[in-house]
Amino acid sequence: MNKRTVMEVMESVASRHASRPALGHKVGGTYQTLSWKDYRDKVRLCARGFMKLGLEPKQGVSIIGFNCVAWVVADLAAIYAGGFPAGIYTTNTPDQCQYIADHSDSAVVVVEDQAQLNKFLSVRDRLPKVKAFVVMQGKVEGEGVYTFDQVLELGRDVPEADLEARIAGQRPDDVCTLIYTSGTTGDPKAVMISHDNITFVAEAVKTLIDFSEETFLSYLPLSHIAEQVVSIHGPMAAAGCTYFAESMEKLGENLREVHPTIFFGVPRVWEKIQAKMVEAGSKNTGLKKKIAVWARKQGLAGGYADQGGTARPMLYEVANALVFKKVRVALGLDRCRFAITSAAPISRGTLEFFLSLGIPLMEVYGMSECTGPATVSLPNRYKTGSVGTVIPGTETKIAEDGEICMRGRHVFKGYYKNKEATAEALDADGWLHSGDIGEFDKEGFLRITDRKKDLLITAGGENIAPQVLEGKLRDISVVGHAVVVGDREKHLAALLTIDLTKLEEARSRAGSDAKTLPEAAKCEKLHRWLQGEVDAVNRDLARVQAIKKIKILPAELSVETGELTPTMKIKRKVIYKKYEAEIRAFYDEA
Repeated sequence: MNKRTVMEVMESVASRHASRPALGHKVGGTYQTLSWKDYRDKVRLCARGFMKLGLEPKQGVSIIGFNCVAWVVADLAAIYAGGFPAGIYTTNTPDQCQYIADHSDSAVVVVEDQAQLNKFLSVRDRLPKVKAFVVMQGKVEGEGVYTFDQVLELGRDVPEADLEARIAGQRPDDVCTLIYTSGTTGDPKAVMISHDNITFVAEAVKTLIDFSEETFLSYLPLSHIAEQVVSIHGPMAAAGCTYFAESMEKLGENLREVHPTIFFGVPRVWEKIQAKMVEAGSKNTGLKKKIAVWARKQGLAGGYADQGGTARPMLYEVANALVFKKVRVALGLDRCRFAITSAAPISRGTLEFFLSLGIPLMEVYGMSECTGPATVSLPNRYKTGSVGTVIPGTETKIAEDGEICMRGRHVFKGYYKNKEATAEALDADGWLHSGDIGEFDKEGFLRITDRKKDLLITAGGENIAPQVLEGKLRDISVVGHAVVVGDREKHLAALLTIDLTKLEEARSRAGSDAKTLPEAAKCEKLHRWLQGEVDAVNRDLARVQAIKKIKILPAELSVETGELTPTMKIKRKVIYKKYEAEIRAFYDEA
């Protein structure tokens, strides 16, 4: 696979598939598309506009906002002009935005609307390098503030030859993008991704999945490398079309409109879909309910038969016709041939729920530092509970202490302005140390057991992987999140949240009068009932893994309250500090 820059890939696809749809977005309530030629032309014009605003090579372009045409155009335009796009999560505070814009040496900041612009204006005196603000939506006025259309117009003043000189000055091994980690601890680190990193990964994934002219639905944060591969670079490699969801609230509706052939969801998205389906299914009665239960048994058996290379049950296709096809149509996944889950651990219960409906979820494992995927599950090669096999052209090994390490063209160039962190992540032989603990089976499938830093060591010296236990606890129907504690203690305990959509179910099963989550946190009946559910989980665990005590928290964990990263990973240190008294009570009472 030859090394190529992002610009070479874009120019190639725009030349070969000029009229093919590239981007789909809602206009007046209807999806309209932009061709690959128009997409490329808009990127080039925007790049010239950024140059007019003063963007120099190796300077940043910070971008914050929900997924849209302007977001991806700005991202690629920054690369064309020799700059580094730096995506920012929409939930970030003004101080967090200021840190990234300053750290990335951003000369231009692109924002969604007035609300996001205000975050930067409130810290403008701490952004001396920023020369211009660009607003993607609405007409906003102010010193140094431009609309997106105005930037495109400004681009016409810059000769094409000047842009060509910027393009010619870049090489495949040059850094082209900064991905800021979501930051479970401290300030986020800036992952330096090269042209070759991202074009290699996109081409490798394209080859693995054998996709072309696919349809994607973009809705997860574009500041995350996985969504950039799915929404920007994967479609570019395969001349596919990326449609943009209108919002997270309209995701279900947009799924049914777009009918993507490839759909990527973080575990929390799949869990929410599962919860809604279970709620709808609970209203079935009589024959309809019996058929659904029977079909799911056929589906689960069929899914495992596919994995084992054996024949599906004889009546699998009957179940498919009666139930599975209708479910896929109702979800908007009737054309989806590759349903992906990644970015955080997912419970086996959720995996088997979708497997039983003929929708196997393909687990993908990776990290920003290896440009997204390191291992991939494929529809013709997957195992439930495994994150797949190593992508071709790369190496993955398990170190002596169990840590997963990767090496290859997908591994990043280091952390921007942080040699110390780079040295910790990359060893002298080029191996990227992931911080994850895992193991390969004899067929080459990787299984993640925990984060190296998250391992709990009990007072008895036992190493406990909390994520494994948390996945089992989340399989309890009413549990939203679970955080297992017990480092250096005699036993394990867990902080649990009740899924707000399941509060009524929890009340009914526990005989509780609690009507709100804060009331549920104080309800002894709910605690006793839920401890009984946890005890049932304990029966399948080793004695040292048993969860002896639980505490229901008064609210769901969220990004807004700082307990979850934007990719829905648990911020353990934040939670430990916030609920320090509750955790201490587990052991003070012992």
